[in-house]
Amino acid sequence: MAISFCTSLHTKGLTPLPGPGPRQCKYTGQSVRALPIRILTVGKKRSRGAQLVVDEYIAKLKHYCSVDDVQIRSNPRNAHDLRAQVDDEDSAIMNLIRPDDWVVMLDENGQDIGSEQMAELVGDAGNTGASRLSFCIGGPYGHGQQLRERANLSIRLSTLVLNHQIALLVLMEQLYRVSNVVWGLSRGWLWILDAFSCS
Repeated sequence: MAISFCTSLHTKGLTPLPGPGPRQCKYTGQSVRALPIRILTVGKKRSRGAQLVVDEYIAKLKHYCSVDDVQIRSNPRNAHDLRAQVDDEDSAIMNLIRPDDWVVMLDENGQDIGSEQMAELVGDAGNTGASRLSFCIGGPYGHGQQLRERANLSIRLSTLVLNHQIALLVLMEQLYRVSNVVWGLSRGWLWILDAFSCS
């Protein structure tokens, strides 16, 4: 699915927010391919409330692209050794990643990223030749070595350490927010459109 992104805010009858002045939109005159998104989360069973919020965001995101939410049980082999636990979780994640996935690892030591950079990440992923955009959220002891070597990008959503359920909710909200920017145009996202204002 390819959707043309930018039109002038003025043609929509909207007034750009005050700021340092418009810059050329990265996606002006281009179609942005909407990759399917897969979110791999390692952890215990989700709370009912968290699952309701995730399901709500998935329903919203499906207007733009397909979304696959995959839960991987923490410590799948009940290992007593922490290193063995991380290795088992690592193998479970790697078994779900295809060679042509664009893999984004969420990690507390990853690159700081704001909403504007997330929008560029999602938009740029469509130009990589990848068939799917996969986000990986690790378990309580982090990611294993295989995923660290395989990931195309490592990001963090906050300088705070977030448990897997909170990280998932923040990720889902950001994906929905940037999907409106990259594949749609919504009055509610003017603050981010200002960063991508089209002339």
